[in-house]
Amino acid sequence: MAYVVALPCVDLLDKTCIDTCPVDCIYEGERMMYIHPDECVDCGACEPVCPVQAISFESNVPAEWQDFHAVNAEFFEDLGSPGGASGVGKVRKDHPVVAALPRQR
Repeated sequence: MAYVVALPCVDLLDKTCIDTCPVDCIYEGERMMYIHPDECVDCGACEPVCPVQAISFESNVPAEWQDFHAVNAEFFEDLGSPGGASGVGKVRKDHPVVAALPRQR
């Protein structure tokens, strides 16, 4: 995995990152965005446009959000690798960690 979406994205769903991703690897869940670890090409286009700095390169994820490595990867266990978010649309679920969080905004 290269880039990770973390807690600040929960309940924000700004989607600017989707518009800037050249490989369409950022998927929308019910409460946050998720980066597909196998589809991401490490370009970094998403990181600077995130309005809440929720996206980090995997080695730069703040310690308090380290569990979001697994959150992003495990989100795709049932979905697999569809080859692009635009063909899938909004996924009507979240990772259990995200689903269990209290509303953030």
